[in-house]
Amino acid sequence: MNKSEDKFVLMENDKNNKDFPGPPSVAEGLSLLITGAAGFIGSCMVQYLNEQGYENLILVDDFGVEEKRINWQGKRFETIVERYNLFDWLEHNNPKISFVIHLGARTDTTEFDYAIHQELNVDYSQDIWRYCTQNKIPLIYASSAATYGAGELGYYDNDKIIEQLQPLNPYGKSKNEVDKWALLQAQSDSTPPFWAGLKFFNVYGPNEYHKARMASVIYHAYNQIKKEGVVKLFKSHKEAYSDGEQLRDFVYVKDVVKIIVWMMETAAIHLLPAKEQVKVEEAKFHDDRLILRDGGGETVMDYPLTSGIYNVGTGKARSFNDLVKATFAGLDRKTKIRYIDMPEDIRDSYQYFTEASMQKLRAAGYAAEFYSLEEGVDDYVRNYLREGKIY
Repeated sequence: MNKSEDKFVLMENDKNNKDFPGPPSVAEGLSLLITGAAGFIGSCMVQYLNEQGYENLILVDDFGVEEKRINWQGKRFETIVERYNLFDWLEHNNPKISFVIHLGARTDTTEFDYAIHQELNVDYSQDIWRYCTQNKIPLIYASSAATYGAGELGYYDNDKIIEQLQPLNPYGKSKNEVDKWALLQAQSDSTPPFWAGLKFFNVYGPNEYHKARMASVIYHAYNQIKKEGVVKLFKSHKEAYSDGEQLRDFVYVKDVVKIIVWMMETAAIHLLPAKEQVKVEEAKFHDDRLILRDGGGETVMDYPLTSGIYNVGTGKARSFNDLVKATFAGLDRKTKIRYIDMPEDIRDSYQYFTEASMQKLRAAGYAAEFYSLEEGVDDYVRNYLREGKIY
């Protein structure tokens, strides 16, 4: 095998490699549109795509927000398009787009004016979906673990429970409305050729400095440690949880973007001619499997990935106390925590426990290991926050 073929096999089979890069043959053949590209996850998405060889990118966001400029100005892309002008731009320019990654949204869980979420999260997402459906473009969009509410039905990405979920805030409701609508479209076969809604759990990592109150606990903890030497955590207002022992599924943003690229490339193998995407002597499909033939014989790869809604977490809940301890460790300091009352405006909608069921994504073929909480926080603190760098 040549190097590009070797990397492709590694991407599918090496469970111990966190960084498994995608095949250059795929990167060379795809033109991508990314919404929310100036934001936290979106800008990390663009950087990771650049690292994998993707430069034919159309970035969509509100680029008038000056504090986000540092997130995108150093990235490699074809053009930028203002969010509010996207559909006029698409109609006028009729670009060739291979895949859409829709990450843009209003993510403020303390914004209680549902009309804002309806416009930016529901209506805009449905317009993206319709465009992809009409133009036969595969789509990945961001959903959220906020859709699970208090977790009464568990945290299972099972289509059958989505209609029954009771989100605790307007943001979560808006994301769940999109998921429900997507499943209805699937029933009538009014879908992109491939689609996936990804329920992001508690994502943390670089490029979130502009999010203010909505930035991760790590970001706020780092700044509190630097300023006061102590971190303030919310007290528990439920007897079942001690202070600081509220549990969340914290997932590093570098894992999130890797999952998205893996999913995109796996879907692309289905959607585009095999020989164009995987450059080997002979490649063909047989019973939903891709059979690669080279000098070493045949390599058979299963592709069970199907359209649908998937959790994106680690599958392991950890406490806020653990999170803060890891932040102090990244600064080489001893842990010092002070517990404070939770603001009343979020007390009734606060999630005390989240833990993603990851069986569906694993069954789809995703084999890479996740960063542990300690590994992810250490990378974020040492290489980004302490250095004042973005990703």
